[in-house]
Amino acid sequence: MMAPRVGIVGGGPAGLIAAEAAAMAGAQVALFDAMPSVGRKLLMAGKSGLNLTHSEEHEALLGRYGAARPRLKAALDAFDGAALRQWCAELGVETFVGSSGRVFPKVMKASPLLRAWISRLNDLGVTFRTRHRWVGFDGAALLFDTAQGRVTERFDAVVLALGGASWPRLGSDGAWASLLAPRGIAIAPMRPANCGFEVAWSPLFVERFSGAPVKAVTATSAVGTLPGEFVVTRWGIEGSLVYAHSAALRDDLERDGTAMLQLDLAPGRSIERLARDLDRQPVKTSFSNRLRKGAGLDGVKLGLVREVAADAAALAADDLARHIKALALPLRRTRPIAEAISTAGGLALDAVDENFMLKAAPGLFVAGEMLDWEAPTGGYLLTACFATGRVAGLAAARFAAN
Repeated sequence: MMAPRVGIVGGGPAGLIAAEAAAMAGAQVALFDAMPSVGRKLLMAGKSGLNLTHSEEHEALLGRYGAARPRLKAALDAFDGAALRQWCAELGVETFVGSSGRVFPKVMKASPLLRAWISRLNDLGVTFRTRHRWVGFDGAALLFDTAQGRVTERFDAVVLALGGASWPRLGSDGAWASLLAPRGIAIAPMRPANCGFEVAWSPLFVERFSGAPVKAVTATSAVGTLPGEFVVTRWGIEGSLVYAHSAALRDDLERDGTAMLQLDLAPGRSIERLARDLDRQPVKTSFSNRLRKGAGLDGVKLGLVREVAADAAALAADDLARHIKALALPLRRTRPIAEAISTAGGLALDAVDENFMLKAAPGLFVAGEMLDWEAPTGGYLLTACFATGRVAGLAAARFAAN
């Protein structure tokens, strides 16, 4: 008797783990990807160390998924950060917990993990068909464009793991939405997540501070107040602290047309102490020296004070202290979705069942960033891609066998 056939479309983390899960459950698996090789976005993430997951307690991890938590909980309960680390160990990839609680491979890159993973998939009998771009359906069959022309493939169950719309040059361009929407499947508009924001910097500020890191600050938005750092760019701001607030800031921009990121440039001092320290400076002290000696600000932090409030030098100590402790940085817009680390929007979670099978298309499963959820950076994105891909792959194998 032939093993049930499962097709996986998409060679990112969600697709690869779905292929592994389905093959281990006894299915004959073929994985398709439009690119010449699989795992390209994973390799790109590996250039900055490959933050696989986070070591925080499970309940805290679940809380990072916001409104999507109830729908993702079962998948994350079954395959959380600890399970992901164990999975890496079984591939021969050691991991460690960094000072921030983030988990990385000890080699600090993705290529050894990806090579070991592909080797395991080959051993499980998974076939890889690269340069196969999925372009739609022919009845229940899948259509692919290849260098040799259009081909048709039939399976007993299919997992789509095509990503969102960020970093399209690596394969996730969101084009799948136009293929599924005609089937009456609810798809929320895709929006940038974990993204940078544009600021109307003056030419002088850009010339002096583009590329400068802003360290040891806190930032406040509807998310709350968080410590961290970010980077000034020629067009605005980006970096981990900005990404932590990006969902709230993006939503403010979409709702009101404006958004403010409130910065505390001297989080170690109270307003009262800061005002006293500033007031102690001699009257004839230059504004730069006044901030450097009285508030510990120089370089880009001093530049930010000048940039946001042109009259800052004329402010009394109390007002200047309040300004430093709550610098309201106006944001113009998000950077384009193609530059974002991840994507919000996608297939509505109520369009799928508990196994991520489309209710409108039995036997067709989805996983990863195709689904409408978002999370901050810190390993949470990859964790949920692994968890949902694993559930979808196992469920596809079960469906195909029946």
